[in-house]
Amino acid sequence: MKLKFTKMEGIGNDYLYVDATKENIQLTTEQIQKLSDRNFGVGGDGVIFIRNSKLGEFQMDMYNADGSSSEMCGNGVRCVGKYVFDHGLTKNKKPTIETGKGVLTLDLQTNSNEKVEMITVDMGEPILKPSVIPIQWPGEDPVINQTIDVNGQKFQFTSVSMGNPHCVIYVDDADKFPVRDIGPLIENHPLFPRRVNVEFVSIRGKDHLYQRTWERGTGETLACGTGACAVAVSSILNGKTGRSVRIDLRGGTLLVEWKESGSVFMTGPAKEVFTGEIEI
Repeated sequence: MKLKFTKMEGIGNDYLYVDATKENIQLTTEQIQKLSDRNFGVGGDGVIFIRNSKLGEFQMDMYNADGSSSEMCGNGVRCVGKYVFDHGLTKNKKPTIETGKGVLTLDLQTNSNEKVEMITVDMGEPILKPSVIPIQWPGEDPVINQTIDVNGQKFQFTSVSMGNPHCVIYVDDADKFPVRDIGPLIENHPLFPRRVNVEFVSIRGKDHLYQRTWERGTGETLACGTGACAVAVSSILNGKTGRSVRIDLRGGTLLVEWKESGSVFMTGPAKEVFTGEIEI
């Protein structure tokens, strides 16, 4: 079977995108792992299928590099918006995309060539109820600035879901922090029954943060859009920032605003890297 794909990235968070609107393309866990392999496959943080949807215009069906399914990816949904517009699947500059977080509305900003460059996504309201995130925690009050024990090391964390679970930890210098050692331990911590994405965050200035992410099922990534939204929500809840935040990640910058109405809005770029065909 030959598979056509498009490699896209949102501030370094790269996936292979497959147009499954005309054909019901399904891949096995092993095939997704091979495609995502940076040495023996095309390489990426995973594979995202663009499908038809009864709830929105399109559906984002997302898989991590290890082949496990994931509910949501903020950088990924921006790339889906760019793909469907630039490839002529829609002429709507405010398309609706069905995700594991629900149906999200995108605002596509185009250049003089009518190609999408920047996208704002209404990510919906953050989820703070422990049983829904999910996190094994007594009661249903938000988990804000609580302690997690990781092999005898204690960290203060805040738990937020943006359709997928996040654990936000503030550190003095995220660049020097041993993310690849501590990240997988927290990802698989018994507190998180469906594993968790972990954000290590440093404060760079007023309403200005720096984030590194250990992503569930993938490892450290250059960026995480839902993680940036979780970081913004956590920072507001912990009194570290105002409601509009600039977040620098290793792959670029996102602007996130948690509006008084409850919704979180994320703005950032999306780029097409190349298209190809591979035998699988």
